[in-house]
Amino acid sequence: MNHKTIHSLTPQNGNTMEHKAKSIRPFIGAKNFETSRNFYRDLGFEEVVLGPDMSLFKTEGIGFYLQDAYVQDWIDNTMIFLEVDDADRYWNGLLALNLTRKYEGVKLTPIRKYDWGKECFLHDPSGILWHFGEFFK
Repeated sequence: MNHKTIHSLTPQNGNTMEHKAKSIRPFIGAKNFETSRNFYRDLGFEEVVLGPDMSLFKTEGIGFYLQDAYVQDWIDNTMIFLEVDDADRYWNGLLALNLTRKYEGVKLTPIRKYDWGKECFLHDPSGILWHFGEFFK
């Protein structure tokens, strides 16, 4: 996979969109909301309860919304990439949590190396695929 920088293209009308973004927070679902809440707390995210069916999980100024909603096609096709500073340390931390024993359906895939960097993979209890990756400098 090649990562290329895409420069903004000027639309035909000459206007461009200027971003002053502060964060991006995807919405993900949960097959069992309470199980997923526990899972993400175990994974080290801080939970902010927003209501009976939604929480914000955050770390280091980034986050995502977990919803008490499950649509299998949506969940089965959801992937999230989290850039980490050290994929090897992160992998060892994942192993130490024993998530595959504690949560049904959780799967870990060891680190794979690519020309751009390396990453390991984690399926959450609902089936969402997380990529934890480190880019080579």
